[in-house]
Amino acid sequence: MEAPGCAARGGPERGAARDNWMATHPKLKEMMSLDVADSTQVYAAFLVYLDLLEGRNWHEVMCVGLADLRLVCLHGREREAENLQVVVPTPVHMSFTHERLREIMKKACVPQDEKDSPLSVILAITETDSTVVYYKLTDGFVMPDLPDNTEDMDNKQWRKKRKKLLK
Repeated sequence: MEAPGCAARGGPERGAARDNWMATHPKLKEMMSLDVADSTQVYAAFLVYLDLLEGRNWHEVMCVGLADLRLVCLHGREREAENLQVVVPTPVHMSFTHERLREIMKKACVPQDEKDSPLSVILAITETDSTVVYYKLTDGFVMPDLPDNTEDMDNKQWRKKRKKLLK
């Protein structure tokens, strides 16, 4: 009997079909059909898509092709009631300039309800072993949220940090 998630021993055709599930996944096919990015960026977008849905339980995750930027971006909600967020998947070997990041931010961002909130994207960097690291990038400084725990507000370190930030 075969263990769940293990490759079949019965022959190459059974094992090959299991190994090739990603290539036949409808979302990967949809991303490829956008025809806006190279295969490594599309593969990175697909890995991030799976991580957001399966690993992080995001809602309404959809792919959006940005032809002029040669990118597949993802739009989704971390929680159901929150605003849409833009995720820019990228393989670890791809480098970005400040100008390129600013261009991505301007063209990929979704307008938010709050007028004074800065543009932001989440850069999702994928490694060859499918590890994904997320960085939130904003256009300008963002004040940190107040701590949930009131004990932290009395904390000497919190007061120092707050004082520095408000200068």
